[in-house]
Amino acid sequence: MRLTLDALGKHIAAGLSGAVSDQKLDHGELTLILTQGQLLRTAEFLRDDVECEFRVLLDICGVDWPKREKRFDVVYHLLSLTKNHRIRLKVQTDEQTPVPSIAHIHPTANWFERETYDMYGVEFSDHPDLRRILTDYGFEGHPLRKDFPLTGFVELRYDDDLKRVVYQPVQLVQEFREFDFESPWEGMAGLLPGDEKATKR
Repeated sequence: MRLTLDALGKHIAAGLSGAVSDQKLDHGELTLILTQGQLLRTAEFLRDDVECEFRVLLDICGVDWPKREKRFDVVYHLLSLTKNHRIRLKVQTDEQTPVPSIAHIHPTANWFERETYDMYGVEFSDHPDLRRILTDYGFEGHPLRKDFPLTGFVELRYDDDLKRVVYQPVQLVQEFREFDFESPWEGMAGLLPGDEKATKR
């Protein structure tokens, strides 16, 4: 009989004394926030413990919080096929402190960690081949950081007319980075086009 997510979180926290600083159960998903230096121990426990058996690493991604002292969250998504559970691990780090690589525990972490390094600039210690994976050779900066400028860079594309690869400047409007989460239907003054045809009831 498999454990509920709540019981599983308690089981992991008990089995890894001091490794889990916080855990959240929200929308049927369990998230564990790990204390500094506990990632390798936690990943091995989750893989090998008979109540866990999280042997599939689905993804590693980053989250950028530029105003926070530890700017980045490195987020790991794991799956247990035998227990039919998913779990999310979060590790916080800054721009200088590397996160230990888990590629020797989950080989799929190799490319996921390279992508996180490429997009966010998060370093992974003891990675077998930490280099860019998505951006072009010689690319400067990390595109998913929130302070990454959207203009002044070039993109590489194949030009069918010239029959060769060309570089051209990237032209994106910076204000697209300013998100307005207000619904377009709230706070409207006046009628929208077409509303004048509607019949009033």
